[in-house]
Amino acid sequence: MALRINDEIPNLTVPTDQGDITLHDWIGDSWAILFSHPKDFTPVCTTEFGAVAQLADEWEKRGTKVMGISVDGVEDHKKWKGDIEKTSGAPAGFPIIADDELTVAKAFDMLPADAYLPDGRTPADSATVRVVFIIGPDKKLKLSMTYPMTVGRNFAEVLRALDALQTSARENVATPANWTVGEDVIVPTAVSDEDARAKYGEIETVLPYLRKAKLPS
Repeated sequence: MALRINDEIPNLTVPTDQGDITLHDWIGDSWAILFSHPKDFTPVCTTEFGAVAQLADEWEKRGTKVMGISVDGVEDHKKWKGDIEKTSGAPAGFPIIADDELTVAKAFDMLPADAYLPDGRTPADSATVRVVFIIGPDKKLKLSMTYPMTVGRNFAEVLRALDALQTSARENVATPANWTVGEDVIVPTAVSDEDARAKYGEIETVLPYLRKAKLPS
């Protein structure tokens, strides 16, 4: 069964390079990001893990925990982290799930239930395991992005989307295309003009169903 927006994520206990972790307990009251990869020691994935490591302070500012997933074992993860840190210049302090039995990949619908890892496999055998999941403190999926093997993920966009999700949840608003923190937000259609002005002050009516406002500083 596909994992859809607002579905609760499976509460799996998973092996990682930092020991066994139960996902719901690990998330706790935080936001969380799981980002998955088809194999260790691969070029695009190494740059992506490095980008996540370099953003450690940004994740912390947003009260967000990050965890990698790769369908190799714990010992490979530990060795791979040396390459990640060497190329990024940043410590990779986040855990990486050792999903060599494809438990997470199947539970999160990244691979079909009958998928397996053949002997002498290549990243192509698990190519669809390249997804970013953003999860709320309620343990529900808020956003997912799926990428092919040849396209490195834009973690600036992951941060932007995380900011939008957190702002939307906190302020009960929506955000327009390309929105970044500090820009006008969209007033929900269920809120009257009177109530919107009482909450936000001035509102801009672009269309009857599209109203913008600034969030109180």
